[in-house]
Amino acid sequence: MSTADLYRDLPAIDELLRQPEVAALLAQDGQSATTDACRVVLERLREEIAADHLDEAKLRLALAGIPAAIRNELSRSLSYSLRPVINATGVVLHTNLGRAPLAQSAIERIREAATTYSNLEFDLESGERGKRDVHVDRLFRKLLSQEQVGQGPTGRAGMPISTHAAEVGATGALARHSLVSTIVVNNNAAAVLLALNTLAEGGEVIVSRGELVEIGGSFRIPDVMTKSGAILREVGTTNRTRISDYERAIHEHTKLLLRVHRSNFEITGFTEQPDIRELVDLAAKHKLPLVEDLGSGALFDLRTIGINNEPSVIDSLRFGVHVVTYSGDKLLGGPQAGLISGRENLVQKMRGNSLFRALRVDKLTYAALEATLLAYVKRDHDAVPALRMMQLSKAEIGERAENLVSGIDSTDIETVLVDGESLIGGGSAPSSVLPTRLIAITAKNVSANELVARLRRSDPPIIARVEDGRVMLDLRTVFPTQDRVLRQILVRAAES
Repeated sequence: MSTADLYRDLPAIDELLRQPEVAALLAQDGQSATTDACRVVLERLREEIAADHLDEAKLRLALAGIPAAIRNELSRSLSYSLRPVINATGVVLHTNLGRAPLAQSAIERIREAATTYSNLEFDLESGERGKRDVHVDRLFRKLLSQEQVGQGPTGRAGMPISTHAAEVGATGALARHSLVSTIVVNNNAAAVLLALNTLAEGGEVIVSRGELVEIGGSFRIPDVMTKSGAILREVGTTNRTRISDYERAIHEHTKLLLRVHRSNFEITGFTEQPDIRELVDLAAKHKLPLVEDLGSGALFDLRTIGINNEPSVIDSLRFGVHVVTYSGDKLLGGPQAGLISGRENLVQKMRGNSLFRALRVDKLTYAALEATLLAYVKRDHDAVPALRMMQLSKAEIGERAENLVSGIDSTDIETVLVDGESLIGGGSAPSSVLPTRLIAITAKNVSANELVARLRRSDPPIIARVEDGRVMLDLRTVFPTQDRVLRQILVRAAES
C-alpha cells in the first residue's frame, strides 16, 4: 500500500464523531473539545505515516485504537495544568513550586470571600464606600507597633516577632514620631516600583553598586528603577561601599536613598557596607527618605532557628528606615503580594498614586493575607506552614523518615538515612541552611535520573533531587499527610 493510500484510509472528523464510542465522548465533553481531540489524534497519525512509521497492518491497529486515543487526548487537554505536587526537595520557599503554602485559615477565608459578597470596599459603619487596604493595615499596625518588640511568643520554638532592635536601641525617627502604615500590591517588584515612582520620579536615587541585584525571572533593580521614572545614581564598588560614597553623591537632584537587601546571594571576603543606622542618620541629615527593599521580609526572629544575618521588617523600621518593601509569599508565609510598610505620610502618598490602583490586589489576596497576619497576632506560628517547616528539628524529620522507610515492602528499592541540609529558598538567607535527615534511595534496576523522572511524572508528582547517584527525599517540606502516598508512589516508581 502506498503512502497516499495510507492517508486515504484515515477517517474524516465527521465520520469519527459518528462512531458510538466517540459520540459518547462528544455528549460528555462537548463538541469543541471532542473535535479538537479528533484533529490532534488524526494529525499524529499523519505524522507517523509521513515518517514511514506505519505500514498497512500497523495503520489498521492504530485505527482500531482511535477512540481510546481520543479519550486520552481529551483527558490530557481538559485536565488542570496547575497541579499540586509533593515537594520533597527540602527547599521551604521553592519559587518554582509556588513558594509558601497557605495556612488552613487562609484557605477558609479565601473560600468565604470567593463564594459570596464582602465588604471589600464598603464601610459597614457609615454605609459609604470604603478602602480595601484597611482590612490588613490594622493588623500590620499591631504587628509593627513598638509594643510588639521583645514580647514572648506562644509558638513551638519560642519565636518573638523581633528582639534585635530592642537590644541595640531604637535610633530612628519612627520611635519618636509618625505612625506606621502598610499597603499591598501584587508583588515586591511592584512595591519597589510604586515607592520609587511616588517618592523619586524625575530625581536621582542613590544605591550601592553591590546592591544592583537581579531577582527571579531576570527582573533587575536598575530596570525597575527605570520604569519608575527615577534616575539611578550608583555609588561605591561591587564589593565595597562606604557611607562617604553616599554623602558625596547627594546634591540638589537627589530624591531618595535606597538600600537593597542582597537576599539571593552573598559577597564575602574584602567587603564593606554601611550599617543601616549610618544610612538612617545620613538621610535625616539631608532630609531625604530612606527606602529599604528587604525582598523576603520576616516578621519573626529568624535567629530562633539559627539564621543570624537576615534582617526583619521590624528591625528596619525601628532603626528609622522610612519605607520598607517586602514579599507576602516568602518569609511571611502568606499569599503572593508586595508589602509597603513605613511612615504614614509617605505611604499615604503612595496610596494616592494612580499606579497603586493598577498594582492593587484582589479580595482573595486580602482574605489570605488577613488570615495569615491574624496567626501572627495570636502568636500561632505553627498555623503558618512555612514557619512550621522551618522550625522542624533534625530529630523530628529523622523519626518521620524512619517510619516512612520502615513501611516499604519491596525488593526493588534500597533506602538509607543520611544527614543533609534544607534550604529556606525564595531568595531568603542564601548562605543559611537547616540541618535535616534525608532518605537516600537506590532502585536496583532503575537509574537515579530515571527514578526521579518517574516520581516527577506520577500522580501527584513528587519533586526530589539527585545527589551522588541516589535520589534524595527531604521530609521537611513534605506534609505528614502525604507520607503514605509518597511511599506508595516510590515503590511503584522503583519497579523495573
